[in-house]
Amino acid sequence: MPAYQLVAEHPNFIVINKSAGVHFHSQDGSAGVVAQVEADRNEKLYSVHRLDTPTSGLLLLARSSAVAATLSQQFAEHSIEKRYLALSTDKPKKKQGTIEGGMAKARRSQWKLTRAKDNYATTQFVSASVKPGLRAFLLRPLSGKTHQIRVALKSIGAPILGDALYGGVESDRTYLHAYQLVFSLNGEQHEFTQAPSCGEHYLSDELTALLQQWQQQQPSWPKR
Repeated sequence: MPAYQLVAEHPNFIVINKSAGVHFHSQDGSAGVVAQVEADRNEKLYSVHRLDTPTSGLLLLARSSAVAATLSQQFAEHSIEKRYLALSTDKPKKKQGTIEGGMAKARRSQWKLTRAKDNYATTQFVSASVKPGLRAFLLRPLSGKTHQIRVALKSIGAPILGDALYGGVESDRTYLHAYQLVFSLNGEQHEFTQAPSCGEHYLSDELTALLQQWQQQQPSWPKR
């Protein structure tokens, strides 16, 4: 599977769909996804947010330093709407809610939630059953911390399917996907939705039907 797919092209930015397992930064002697896009397009691009290696989905790249500064500020202010799609074999006590707490480093490259106010992370979620033993989560992070969603779901007893680092059941991939991006730039509104393109559990008819339902009737997000 290619490292990415082009989703949209605009004079100020491009949007790609990063494949799961592809590094964001260049490392181990191989080019990261941003470097690969730059090489393919023979164009300098500017990253304004990032995705973990196992995470697939929408990645926004600016085409100038000025646009990058504007978008980076919006990400910092959390005015860009991001939604993620995750799967778990476990059912949480609540079908929807808000997960929040301080993010602190733990063992083996892990992070954990604490009661501290430092490095505070807030994640809203709704969930629904896909089929027996499999649950889908639509998540809206209201902050942008390393491993935030992975830690959040583990903290409610529903680690992401395939996420070995946080205790998820072994599978063909880590089932976390950057599903939607909504933002405004220079008075123009932009909205992108990209369903996952790999992973046997992401491609099931049952999940496709659920995503269509969520698209037709937006979930009611928990009140903060």
